[in-house]
Amino acid sequence: MKKIYVFENDCLQILYVPIIIEAARWFQNSNIFHFLKAYTMKIIPRDKYLQRIIELNGTPDIKIITGIRRSGKSKLMQAYIEYLKSHVDNCNIIYIDFMDLAFEEIKEYHALHAYVEAQYQANKTNYLFVDEVQMCPQFELAINSLYAKEKYDIYLTGSNAFLLSADLATLFTGRYIEIHVFPFSFSEYCRYYEETKDIDQLFEDYSIKGGLAGSYAYKTEKDRINYIKEVYETIVTRDLVQKYALPDTLVLQRMSEFLMDNVSNLTSPNKVSQLLTASNTQTNHVTVGKYIRYLCNAFVFYDIKRYDIRGRKYLESSEKFYLCDTGIRYAILGSRNMDYGRMYENMVCIELLRRGYDVYVGKLYQKEIDFVVQKGDEKVYIQVSDNIAAPDTFERECRPLLQIRDAYPKMILARTRPPKYSYEGIDIYDVADWLLQE
Repeated sequence: MKKIYVFENDCLQILYVPIIIEAARWFQNSNIFHFLKAYTMKIIPRDKYLQRIIELNGTPDIKIITGIRRSGKSKLMQAYIEYLKSHVDNCNIIYIDFMDLAFEEIKEYHALHAYVEAQYQANKTNYLFVDEVQMCPQFELAINSLYAKEKYDIYLTGSNAFLLSADLATLFTGRYIEIHVFPFSFSEYCRYYEETKDIDQLFEDYSIKGGLAGSYAYKTEKDRINYIKEVYETIVTRDLVQKYALPDTLVLQRMSEFLMDNVSNLTSPNKVSQLLTASNTQTNHVTVGKYIRYLCNAFVFYDIKRYDIRGRKYLESSEKFYLCDTGIRYAILGSRNMDYGRMYENMVCIELLRRGYDVYVGKLYQKEIDFVVQKGDEKVYIQVSDNIAAPDTFERECRPLLQIRDAYPKMILARTRPPKYSYEGIDIYDVADWLLQE
């Protein structure tokens, strides 16, 4: 038996190599190892977002990372800082995290400004990163002043309810660029659970668990759901109430749950207010319209407007609302009225937005096309379904696409499971396979 002699604490120790090897093998196969592995939170690089920020390096704009709570904004900022440290010479990184008590004394805009100026280093490229910037009241005054000095490359993150897309033009007098971060895609989810090789199982799990990766650390369904509920309720019952000084959260909560339960259905404030009033939640279309806007501003929902394909014009009468993440729907409503076809449609919509498309609901005569998507000169017509094995279902999904006379691509995304095939010029994909094609 081979021995290795080592000194430890001034004593000669003898290590028997085969014993060590066997012990290592035992540990790797043991329940303890798998327990520890399961409860270790993995970090999945979000390369597309990181590459986008790298592309903006050195531009004069204020870079603002937005997205729903716990979507990974802070992790993305930290990943970019690590990139700069390893790839950019002679840089000075000024990092402020207002969740850290170490920065408690500069939660006032004059103090913030003075602190950053004191950290400035001449003859270096100075990068300023401020995480959770909204925790400094009137932060925009300090940021605008620093921006005007043209000495800093500025990057900000903040709570979605206090750093809204709709507010950015008002907050910042200089130029800014928004980098919008979504929850985990299905592709990122598969990378997180790479030990699971069954794509069908991963897809079914993802449609329920969703993309709020912080929930993956919890191994019981109860704890995972509670995590997602906490994220959602913090936005609805705290952030939005504080932001807009709402007197009562009941209408906001009921309306949000209604939208969750009616994903992919055409909706208008009038319709929602009538249905809520009928179910003993007194409100009106004006309040509903405002609350829908608040929820969309906070990235809880995304509103998708209608597009008349034949008339080539946008319609204002009604629109569809899609939830930022299907995991929230399951956490809040459970399996009540669970329609997997509509959940798949929700997942496809968010993925299209994630891929940078402008997304619309198509109208052709009296029929609806789930999505008309555009990016530059590219245009695609898309139908989404659960199961198209039945001939009548297949014909129903194909019919509106076949009536479109232009030459732009047309596709159906469904749970087909076989590889891609075509029918009358329509490409038919398995929705899980399509989601993996980033």
